[in-house]
Amino acid sequence: MSLPKKAVYFFCTNPDIDPVAGQVFNALQGIHRLHETSIIIDDNPVLKYSDYEENEFYFVKTHKVICHDYNYYLPIMNRYFSGFDMAGLITWHDGQNAPDGILSVHTTGDVDSGHFGPANPEYMRNLLLCLEKNRIEAGLDDYRVTTEATHWSGIIHNGGDPDMIPAFPVPLVDIEIGSTQARWSDFSAAKVIAQSLGGVFTNDGNKLNNLLCVGGVHFEPAFANAVFQTWDGNAFGISHIIANQWLITGQYEGEDGQAKLEGCINSIQGGIKGIAFHDNLKGAYKEQIRMLGRKYGIPVFKHQLLRRPQDIWDKGTWDKGTGPLSQPHSPTRG
Repeated sequence: MSLPKKAVYFFCTNPDIDPVAGQVFNALQGIHRLHETSIIIDDNPVLKYSDYEENEFYFVKTHKVICHDYNYYLPIMNRYFSGFDMAGLITWHDGQNAPDGILSVHTTGDVDSGHFGPANPEYMRNLLLCLEKNRIEAGLDDYRVTTEATHWSGIIHNGGDPDMIPAFPVPLVDIEIGSTQARWSDFSAAKVIAQSLGGVFTNDGNKLNNLLCVGGVHFEPAFANAVFQTWDGNAFGISHIIANQWLITGQYEGEDGQAKLEGCINSIQGGIKGIAFHDNLKGAYKEQIRMLGRKYGIPVFKHQLLRRPQDIWDKGTWDKGTGPLSQPHSPTRG
């Protein structure tokens, strides 16, 4: 039996700032019997409950969205939660041309500067699978569960310097409802998220093959769909996704590009067994990830191959120039 784990979730419950988090928090209180802890943050006691395996889940109400003021919240997060296994920020999604009817999860990082937060593909997948299960059971046929490309909203909200992102040592994901007022105010969607937060440590028994995903658009269907695939007792572990737009603005074709990509890989807990890239990727970026494939002895392959997972570790189907397969890369931990 595995040791009990701890997760913490953050909610800005001010509806004038965040139209989603307060709804999810209210739904939580109707699902679980939450107990007050001795921790006080923003004048609110932190609440918690434990599941039947003694995993602990903590719920933090805040005055602001934490990434909007990391200078204030990061020391608090590290003081109380730095030893936790997983963290989540419940919030809303919007933006020009943003898809509607989504329940999305994404890892934390600023791709431009190359600062990536820790990522745990297993726990992220557990959460996505639980969201999908609960979405179906709730009959929310007009919603879809999806991943997003790695980003940090602290950038656009002047929440702090991006080098603060890896200073929180716990894998942190954003969990969002998008992308219009009608969706943000949909209590059924909020309840699906509330029901799913406790599933972050519950896996389906499949062996994970962790990937770094590179290229494509912000909501890249090829990478989102890969989360739900299984074959022969295996599954993909999807966490950091580097969208094409930020490869360009971050100048990943330059000398720093290789170091940034290695930093991203090293932030993925459990290492990676391959790199999947969208085939619209320009040659300079393909060469950068091919160099990584040769260095770590892992396959680098086009996104179409995600639909034929049995072929990925057949060296005859690898992208040209990656070299033979060796052991999966496991990052060195300090």
